Amino acid sequence: MDWLLAPIDPTRAHEVGFAISWHARSMVLAWGILAPMAVIIARFFKVLPGQDWPREVDNLVWWRSHWMGQSLVVGLSILGLALVLPSDFGSMSLHNWLGYAVLVGAATQVILGLVRGSKGGPTDTQMRGHHYDMTPWRRMFEALHKGIGYTVILLAIITIVLGLWKANGPVWMWLVLGIWWTALAMGFFRMQKRGMAIDTYQAIWGTDPTHPGNQGPPPGWGVRRYGETMEGKEDVRRDRGDRVRSH
Repeated sequence: MDWLLAPIDPTRAHEVGFAISWHARSMVLAWGILAPMAVIIARFFKVLPGQDWPREVDNLVWWRSHWMGQSLVVGLSILGLALVLPSDFGSMSLHNWLGYAVLVGAATQVILGLVRGSKGGPTDTQMRGHHYDMTPWRRMFEALHKGIGYTVILLAIITIVLGLWKANGPVWMWLVLGIWWTALAMGFFRMQKRGMAIDTYQAIWGTDPTHPGNQGPPPGWGVRRYGETMEGKEDVRRDRGDRVRSH
C-alpha cells in the first residue's frame, strides 16, 4: 500500500503547507465534485423518476440542488482563492492562470444568474415573463449560461490535474479523482442516451402547445421535447418511465 501514498513523481517530494493543502481541498471539493454534480442534477433530473409528468410539473428538486450546490462552489472558491493570495503574476504557472480563468467564469455565471430576467407563466405573479415567453434575452442567457458552465467545468478539471502535478500529489489522489470523473462521465453519457435531458421549459410548464416557449426549438444541445425521442415521436413520460422500471 506504500505506493498509494507515494507521490506521483518519485523524483520530487510532496511537501505543501497549510494554505496550499486547504486551497487544494476546497477547490477539488468545489470544482471536482460539487460543480459537476450540480450540473448533472440540473440537466437530467428536471423530471424525476416516478413523477407524473406532464400532468405534474415544476419539480423544484433540481433547481434547489443546482443553485445551492453552485452557491457552495462559489463560497469554497472564495476560500480557496483567499488561501493563496496575494499572487505573483510574474511567476504564475499555467495552473494559476487557468485557475483565475475558472474564477472569472464562475463570477460571470453569478452575474448571468442575477440578470436572467423574470419567470412569468401561470404560477408567477404575472403571466408575461422572460422565461415563459422565451424572449431573445432568455434564449441568450440559456446559451451563455450552459456554454460557459460546461466550459468552466472542463477548465476546472484541467486546472485540478495541473495542481495535483504541481504539488506532486500522492498516487491515491490521482486514482480517486480519475475513478470519480470516469464514473461521472459514464453516468452523463448513459443518462443522455436514455433521453433524461428534458427541456427545462416543458419540465416547468408542461407540453401544451399554447405555451409560447413550446412553439420554438428547445435551447441547448441534446435536449428532448415531448414526443421527440431517440426512437421517434412518442410519449417521453411513458418512454422515461419504462426505462426507469427496466433498471
